[in-house]
Amino acid sequence: MNTLTKEISLQERDKAVNWHPYTQMKTADDAIPIVKGKGIYLYDTEGKKYLDVVSSWWVTLHGHSHPYIAQRVFEQLNTLEQVIFAGFTHEPAIQLSENLLRLLPDSQEKVFYSDNGSTAVEVALKMCIQYAYNKENKKTKILAFKNAYHGDTFGAMSVSGKSFWTRPFESMLFEVVFIDTPNAENIESLRLQIKELAAEVACFIYEPLVQGAAGMLMYKAEDLSQLMKFCREEGVLMIQDEVFTGFGRTGKLFAADYLTEKPDIMCFSKGLTGGTMPMGITTCSNEIYEAFLSEDRYKTLFHGHSFTANPLACTAALASMELLLTNETQMNINRITHQHSEFVKVLALHPHVEKVRQIGTILAFDFKTGNDTSYFNEIGKKLYNEFLQRGIIMRPLGNVIYLVPPYCITSEELDFVYQNITEVLDQFRE
Repeated sequence: MNTLTKEISLQERDKAVNWHPYTQMKTADDAIPIVKGKGIYLYDTEGKKYLDVVSSWWVTLHGHSHPYIAQRVFEQLNTLEQVIFAGFTHEPAIQLSENLLRLLPDSQEKVFYSDNGSTAVEVALKMCIQYAYNKENKKTKILAFKNAYHGDTFGAMSVSGKSFWTRPFESMLFEVVFIDTPNAENIESLRLQIKELAAEVACFIYEPLVQGAAGMLMYKAEDLSQLMKFCREEGVLMIQDEVFTGFGRTGKLFAADYLTEKPDIMCFSKGLTGGTMPMGITTCSNEIYEAFLSEDRYKTLFHGHSFTANPLACTAALASMELLLTNETQMNINRITHQHSEFVKVLALHPHVEKVRQIGTILAFDFKTGNDTSYFNEIGKKLYNEFLQRGIIMRPLGNVIYLVPPYCITSEELDFVYQNITEVLDQFRE
C-alpha cells in the first residue's frame, strides 16, 4: 500500500460495504466502530468506553469477552469446530440438551437446534402445523397476541403484530388470529374466543410476561396462566417464546417459573450462549415428538440448518449456563432486581415519566411526549444520542426507555446509569 494514501477510517469502510439492521441508511449517523469489549464496557477506536446497558440487543448475560466462555470455546475449537447434525452427534450438543431440559418444565423432553430466535420460532410453528397434519387434523389457524414480536423471517413475521415493519409483506403472511394480552377485565371474553376457535387452531404463540420489541409491555403471570389453562382444556398447543425472557432476565431462570401451566413448546436464543455465538433452540413435549415417529418417511420434520447444534455454540451455551447457575450470578440478578425496584420509586415521582414497569432485571418506562407511545417517536433518536455522549448505550424504543444490563454490572455502575437517566429526563423536560 502506498504510504501516501490516506488511511480510511472504519466508519468510511463500513459505510462503503455494510447495510445495518433496523437502520434507514440514508439518514443514519455513521456507525460507531467498536474494537474491544470487556465486562460491561465496549471501547471504540478513540478509546472511549460505553456502558452496554442493553446487553448488545439483549444477548450478553455475563459481559463481553468473558474469559471462562472464551477459554471453553477455544478448547472446543481445537477439538471439533463443526459436524453435520443429520446422522451424527457430539458431546456438547448432548450435554447442552441434558442440562437445559433439567431446568425447564417437565413438559419439555426433546431439543431441536437452529440458528437464532426467528428460526427457533419457525421450527416451533412448523412442529405444530405438521403435528396436526400428521394426525390428519385440519387445524391450521394460529393464535398470537396483538403487539407481538417473534422475529423477522416470514413465519415469525406472520405471528408478530401487524405494523410498519410487516406492511410490505402482508399479502404473503399466513392467517393469524390476534388477541389481547390477558387481564382481569378481558380474561373471560378471551376464554370464550378460544373456545369458539379451538377446533381450527393449530397453536397459540406468545411472549410470556414481557412483549419486548413492542415497548417492554408487561402483563401478569396469573392472567397468562389462566389463558394457558383455557388452551389446554380446548386442545390448543402452546408455544412459549422465551427468546428474550429466558436465562434470568425476569428474575427467575425462565418466565415459565412464574406460571402454573406448562407449554408444549419453548423457544430460546439471545442469552442462550451468553451473547457469544448465534444459536437457537426449540424444545417440545414427547407428545409432539411422537407425532413425527412413523414408518412413513413423509411424516418426518423436514427442517434443518447448516450449523445446527454447532459444537462451538453448544460449548459457549454450556459455559454460559454454568456461569448463570453460580451463586455469584444469582446474587447479582437479585441485586439488580432490587436496585431497579428502588429506582422505580424515583421514576414514579418524575413529572416527565409514565407507565414505569419492571420484572427482574428488565426496567422500562415511557418518556412523556404529549403523543402516543410509538417506536417511531423522534425523541428516541435524541435520547439515544444524548446517552451516547454520556458513555451509555441506551437504545430507546421510540419514547420507551429501558434497561436490560449484563448481570456483571456493579451497583456503582447501575447508580451511574440511574443518575444519568434522571439528568437526561430533567434536561429534556418541556
